[in-house]
Amino acid sequence: MADGKADALDELRRRLEAGTARVGVIGLGYVGVPLACAFVGQGIATTGFDIDSKKIEQIESGENYLHSVDMAPLNTGLADGRFQATTDFALLAACDAILICVPTPLTPQREPDLSYVDATARAIAASLRPGQLVVLESTTYPGTTREVVRPILDATGLTSGADYLLAYSPEREDPGNPIHSVARIPKVIGGEGQAARDAAMALYRPIVPDLVPVSSTDTAEAVKLTENIFRAVNIALVNELKLIYGRMGIDVWEVIDAAKTKPFGYMPFYPGPGLGGHCIPIDPFYLTWRARSFDAATRFVELAGEINTAMPYHVVDRLADALGRLAQRSLYGSRILILGAAYKKNVADVRESPALKIMEILSERGALWDFHDPHVAALPRTRRHPELNGRAGVALDAEALARCQAVLICTDHDQVDYAMVARHAPIVVDTRNALAGRGLSGPAKVVAA
Repeated sequence: MADGKADALDELRRRLEAGTARVGVIGLGYVGVPLACAFVGQGIATTGFDIDSKKIEQIESGENYLHSVDMAPLNTGLADGRFQATTDFALLAACDAILICVPTPLTPQREPDLSYVDATARAIAASLRPGQLVVLESTTYPGTTREVVRPILDATGLTSGADYLLAYSPEREDPGNPIHSVARIPKVIGGEGQAARDAAMALYRPIVPDLVPVSSTDTAEAVKLTENIFRAVNIALVNELKLIYGRMGIDVWEVIDAAKTKPFGYMPFYPGPGLGGHCIPIDPFYLTWRARSFDAATRFVELAGEINTAMPYHVVDRLADALGRLAQRSLYGSRILILGAAYKKNVADVRESPALKIMEILSERGALWDFHDPHVAALPRTRRHPELNGRAGVALDAEALARCQAVLICTDHDQVDYAMVARHAPIVVDTRNALAGRGLSGPAKVVAA
């Protein structure tokens, strides 16, 4: 290693160890913003990058566009100069460590869409200099850091391990979870070489006390997929059990509540209308796609995907059945009030929400529907459901409940007045055990789904 290269990496290590390195966070969403807040909160100079100029304007005006994330540290950082937000990626040259926190969705063919990662790596390459650390945080298949990001950066003439350092550390965000913040979630770290891993550990140590080093970036990528596949498979299992026990006249929620009293060998998972969010409905298929190149089958993963993908159709069938049995009405022409558009309770995130698929199915079957969500005033544009863009929610009151033929609970937000729902709704189809779970009863005819 030439002296200049060694000096650049030595200076990077000194800055990281001293907490004087400037951190760049690319992607100011549910992953990037909490990370930026954590660094700024520890007094570390941070620059946030995003291609969306509206986000930059919102941050600079003090507006919180992520309602489940406390963005106050960024406001403080803007005031004292520790933080800046920009769309100018040329400023990456001034950053010592660069974190990639961009989406990794699926194509319509359920194959990995790494276009955001690719574009971001190219933006970094445009100003890459000796003595920088680049860390990919986006969830992806094993081999992405090594086979996709590294060649783009090495094409600059600089070499990973000799001129700059490259690592992978999977995000583990749980939006809306007030207990498990960035600082409380152990950080898995793998590097392209030990020097990269050690540098990444030095980077994260001030904000995450519990670090978990692994042998490679491939291993770290596999850790993240394993975590989300575990959830996807177990949710599919309990969704299937819900269908089976329902036919037997057994309440699956009562079964789960009793089973979870066992202090070992069991972990509770809960059924619902399908899978949502930016991870669990998507990440398992990254492994499925990658496994094909190794002539390996992923039967559990694919079966889980089939079960979870079918749940919105099951919910609409249960709704149609309830209308026919209890109100002698067809789903066609009936007015349905959907409670909850977000993919999970107490957040405003609608990414991959099963409620959106249910809305689509209801429209296809001729139902009239409205939605109410205390966290979602209007539906944003999504890749899969662009036709729903801008659809506004309605107020939840006795008149709205009486006006519909049935209420469909898709998301069990705590801010919903379920007692009022039980009093005024003619029929409630409950996918989340929201009424029984709160011990509520009333004139409404309640159907579990």
